[in-house]
Amino acid sequence: MLLLVNKKPALGIGLYSVPDVARILNLELPFVRRWLKEYWERRFKSSKKIHTTWGKGREKTVHFYTLIEFYVFYQLRKEGLSAQSIAKAHEIVADELKNPFPFATSTILTDGKKILYKIDDDIIINADKSRQLNFATIIKQFCLQMDFGKDHLAVRYWPLGKTKNIVVDPHHQLGQPIIKNTNILAETLFRMYTAGEKINFISSLYDVTETDVMDSIEFFKKAA
Repeated sequence: MLLLVNKKPALGIGLYSVPDVARILNLELPFVRRWLKEYWERRFKSSKKIHTTWGKGREKTVHFYTLIEFYVFYQLRKEGLSAQSIAKAHEIVADELKNPFPFATSTILTDGKKILYKIDDDIIINADKSRQLNFATIIKQFCLQMDFGKDHLAVRYWPLGKTKNIVVDPHHQLGQPIIKNTNILAETLFRMYTAGEKINFISSLYDVTETDVMDSIEFFKKAA
C-alpha cells in the first residue's frame, strides 16, 4: 500500500539522510544534494504537493520511495537520457498511473533513447506527449536490485544485488542496511570488524554467517 506523506515522515517508509542516500546508492554526495534539491524538492514536490524531503542542511531526510526514485533517476541518466526528459517523463507517468512515485514502481523501462512504462506484458507506452505504443521486452538491470509488492511499488532494495545478504527494507531499522532475514544492522558488524574483531568471532556473537559479515564489510568499503 502506498503511503502518502505530508508534513511528517511516517513509520514504515524508511528514513535516510542525504549522506545515507549517497552511501547506500554508492553515489557522490554533491551529486545527491544537487539533484534532490533541483528535482525532488522543486519540480516533483511542487507538482504533486507532497513532501519527499524533510529538514534542512545536515538534518535533511528522505523516505524509501525517494531513495528508490533517485536510484532509478541516476540509472536513467547513465543510459544517456537528459535530466529534463527524465523529469518530464516522471510527470507524465505519475499522472497516467495516478502514483506520485512512478520511478519506485516495477513499470519503468528504457531503450536508451526514450523512457517507457509497461501497461501489460506486451504493451509499452512512450513516456512523452505522443503516447505512441511500442512493443518491447527490455526490463533493465536496475529493476533486478529491487523487490516489488503486489501494487508494483518497490518494497526492498539490494544495494549489492540479490546474491549478497545486505538489504534495505523500510520496515526494518528505519530502512538502514541490514542482514537479510534479520534485524541486525550491517553497520554494526562492520564497526566490530574495523575495531579489530575477527570475522568468525563477529559471526558467532551475532548468530549470523561469516558470509553475512563479509557482505557487510564489502558494502561499507564500497560505499567509503
